[in-house]
Amino acid sequence: MGLWDAMKGSRREGSDRGGGAVPEARLEANVSGRVQGVGFRYWTMGVAREHGLVGYAENLPDGSVEVVAEGSRDGVESLLSALSSGDTAGSVSGLDHSFTDPTGEFSDFGVR
Repeated sequence: MGLWDAMKGSRREGSDRGGGAVPEARLEANVSGRVQGVGFRYWTMGVAREHGLVGYAENLPDGSVEVVAEGSRDGVESLLSALSSGDTAGSVSGLDHSFTDPTGEFSDFGVR
């Protein structure tokens, strides 16, 4: 097996998530406000899973929550829209985000 075949094989093996598709997009977001101790990470996980996304939501020492999600472009845009909707657990007062290239490192969406 050549290098190219090995790379293709590892990509297929690493893409065993919701439908087996390689992620199209990655959202990295920092959410501030009253987002710790109110179920915000679990709410985010529910929304992400509804859209077939993988990644995580994690409390940060400064009181914000980091959200990293990969999946379809529509899925990550839907998650971003939900995060800024005003209908979240807790209360979001700030949302910094960027779209970057997906890494394919996740197999599900979890809470850290």
